[in-house]
Amino acid sequence: MTLSAAPVETEPSAIVSLCWIAAVAVTAPLLSRLLRGLVPDVVLLLVAGIVLGPHAAGLAGTAGGVELLSELGLGMLFLLAGYELDPRLLGGRPGRTAWFTWLAGLVLALLLVWFAAPDAGFTALIAVAIALTSTALGTLLPIVKQDGILGQPLGRAVLAHGAVGELGPVLAMSLLLSGHSPGAALVVLLLFAAAAAVLAWVPQRMLERRPGAERLIATLAAGTTQLPVRMVFLLLLILMTVAEVFDLDVVLGAFAAGLILRRLVAETHPRIQDSLETIGYGVLIPIFFVVSGMGIDPAAVADKPLTWVVFVVAIALARGSTVWLSERFVPHGANLEFPHERVQLALYAATGLPIIVAVTQVATRSELITAELASTLVAAGATTVLLFPLIAKRVGGRAARRGSGQPVGDR
Repeated sequence: MTLSAAPVETEPSAIVSLCWIAAVAVTAPLLSRLLRGLVPDVVLLLVAGIVLGPHAAGLAGTAGGVELLSELGLGMLFLLAGYELDPRLLGGRPGRTAWFTWLAGLVLALLLVWFAAPDAGFTALIAVAIALTSTALGTLLPIVKQDGILGQPLGRAVLAHGAVGELGPVLAMSLLLSGHSPGAALVVLLLFAAAAAVLAWVPQRMLERRPGAERLIATLAAGTTQLPVRMVFLLLLILMTVAEVFDLDVVLGAFAAGLILRRLVAETHPRIQDSLETIGYGVLIPIFFVVSGMGIDPAAVADKPLTWVVFVVAIALARGSTVWLSERFVPHGANLEFPHERVQLALYAATGLPIIVAVTQVATRSELITAELASTLVAAGATTVLLFPLIAKRVGGRAARRGSGQPVGDR
């Protein structure tokens, strides 16, 4: 009598997985447009990843280099976030107030998480607290641009709090989730900053002292060479490598690459941003979000729906309420005048997803939190992207109709 071997389920090949991911990347913005933008395409990408991933249909996986492409997508996402960040937003009284607000939110989030899980370790608590206090500036920018508020006081406030809401968690991840003691982590972070400063200074000096280098780069910028784009990818990978060598999260390296790139080429080569957005938002970043969705276990979220709701509320409290309170009661010279704008700002500031994904990836790799808890956190972040900007837009629309004398119930 012979026993036949049970069939072995194999993960889909990289080509098959990328084919499904590409189909989703094309479909998501079309579906978002069909839904009048009520559901952002990033949420649709995450949902599609859940459906395609191993916890559901199993049509796509991360083998054969798909995981690496996702890592590059994460790098491009934070490179573009760093590139879009105006350092002036981090200074002055509004900037200092935004930093104070974020720190207050981090303390509040830590207290909320500790109250919910008093037996958990401090590092696990701080990981969840960091995730609860982030702002998805890269996700918000297209929304505030489309709504026409970017040049208004509300838009400037969103940029200030969004900048701190991205940079603050990135720095906190590097200091508190690196596996070093806080003192050692600070030393490592300073060493990384010194290395990044050198990487920024050397090409800047070369361009200043060698005018021919600038002309050569301009000559090779078009056609089949695309040298500036290649140089940007080299800068990105160098800084992600340096961050990894220093045992820091690669997100920090990608963010630093964006800041350096802005300093080097934002004024002299403004068209480089278009090329980077084409590669990033067109190819790599959708892969990152779909692969992130594959890591979400819908059964784990469905098993504990109350935890999901609690996380959404905790994000609104830790990030949204502190922003509203600071804007209402802490004078900084650029406070929003109208109550509805303060509510809108709080909702926009509490919209977070990319850093939540990054933090949960670091925390699960370090076994600080379970994969089930990470799934619920990412689902909560996706919920904030889905609901909070939509509610903010409704609040602004109601205020505008009220100011014009149109009945609030009219659409």
